[in-house]
Amino acid sequence: MTVDALAARWPRLRQALPHADLGVRETPLERWDFEGAPLLVKRDDLTTPTLGGNKARALELLLAGTGTDDVLLTVGSTGSTHALAVAHFGARLGARTEVITWPQEEHDVSRATAARLRDVASVTAARSPATAMLRAAARRLFRRVRWVPAGGSSPLGALGHTIAALELADQLARDGAAAPDTLVVPVGTGGTAAGLLVGLALAGLPTRVLGVRVVPRIVANRRRVLSLARRTAALFGARAGAAAPRIDDARFAIEEEQYGGAYARETAASRTSQELVLARLGPALEGTYSAKALAAALAHARATPDERVLYWLTFDGRWLDAGAAGGRTSGSDRSEEK
Repeated sequence: MTVDALAARWPRLRQALPHADLGVRETPLERWDFEGAPLLVKRDDLTTPTLGGNKARALELLLAGTGTDDVLLTVGSTGSTHALAVAHFGARLGARTEVITWPQEEHDVSRATAARLRDVASVTAARSPATAMLRAAARRLFRRVRWVPAGGSSPLGALGHTIAALELADQLARDGAAAPDTLVVPVGTGGTAAGLLVGLALAGLPTRVLGVRVVPRIVANRRRVLSLARRTAALFGARAGAAAPRIDDARFAIEEEQYGGAYARETAASRTSQELVLARLGPALEGTYSAKALAAALAHARATPDERVLYWLTFDGRWLDAGAAGGRTSGSDRSEEK
């Protein structure tokens, strides 16, 4: 579902919800079967022709009005796909991007992402997430930059995922298919899960959302995600001129088992899920988010064989081979700010 299609249902959104044309399109709904663990799979790795993944959905709204005079500023880990998406789509709109990063545990995909990010953005290294946020706050105070929140996780960014949930509802209706009992999605900053909760409520689907925690609990927890979902619902209601959808706390849970003890630390289960998909189906997963969420989805499907389980694929690995996440090569790599 596009923003324009959303506005056809709620006409006030035509003016109240501006968006950037990033090429976001409907993504396929597929069925995968892994040895007794059948899954519905929402292929949000294919949100745009160039650099897909869940971040494009949020940035479609967050980058509205971006132009050649803008400098985008965001933060993320050294292998942040969010930061890469900001730089990629910002370049398409003519803007420059600055990123303040913090260290993370490395794997092949994170190293490739970090290298690509240095090509397309001005990157400054900080020692920790807290230091990065402080540096970003100082730049926002003293310089003219356009702030893009970490992970794209704000009520406005989360509305992009609300649209995705309504798109899912339309696909199920077209196929005459029952709603999934459980939707499994990774949870970092929580914008994707929060937006999906709002969209599922708007669509009247009884689906529960299982958020797979991939960051420390202080960042990803039920209270934070549900709070963001309620603020997103309120924003939708205000802009659409409609009643805000009610968020049912009982339809959201956090899965803790896949975390692995540190952000981006791969686990045996996540490596197995990566290998299964690559060998049988082709899409590349990564060990920070998508592989851990798939491991959780497979475990849930095997433990509850009577349930319909949907896995929300958030990572686009096509650029790893095609080099699609390019944009304007104008980046630099700066040492830690003092």
